[in-house]
Amino acid sequence: QVQLVESGGGLVQAGGSLRLSCAASGRPFSNYAMGWFRQAPGEERKFVAAIIWGGGRTAYTDSVQGRFTISRDNAKNTVYLQMNSLKPEDTAVYYCAASPLRAGLSLPRYKYDYWGQGTQVTVSS
Repeated sequence: QVQLVESGGGLVQAGGSLRLSCAASGRPFSNYAMGWFRQAPGEERKFVAAIIWGGGRTAYTDSVQGRFTISRDNAKNTVYLQMNSLKPEDTAVYYCAASPLRAGLSLPRYKYDYWGQGTQVTVSS
């Protein structure tokens, strides 16, 4: 089992920045590729960014490319999502997730076995 706990969400004005963190515990963190997803009210949970086990490759959905950066610190068992130039349409609950397919990037949601409880990000216009 892997337990994931997100933090760092909050209310920010458009154009501002937030950094989300996801702390993992349980099985060795480096065994897992990590992803960030988000879910806005009335919508399905959607992919935002992913990073492979060693951090050497990343992937982003088009709408956040160039604004968001995913990174990980395996020594701290933590994955981060730095979000800059935030827009109102980025408002959602953000979830981190872990997949045992440690080199996977473009993984469908069902390939992630473990999920955090989510953290709310609200961007005001």
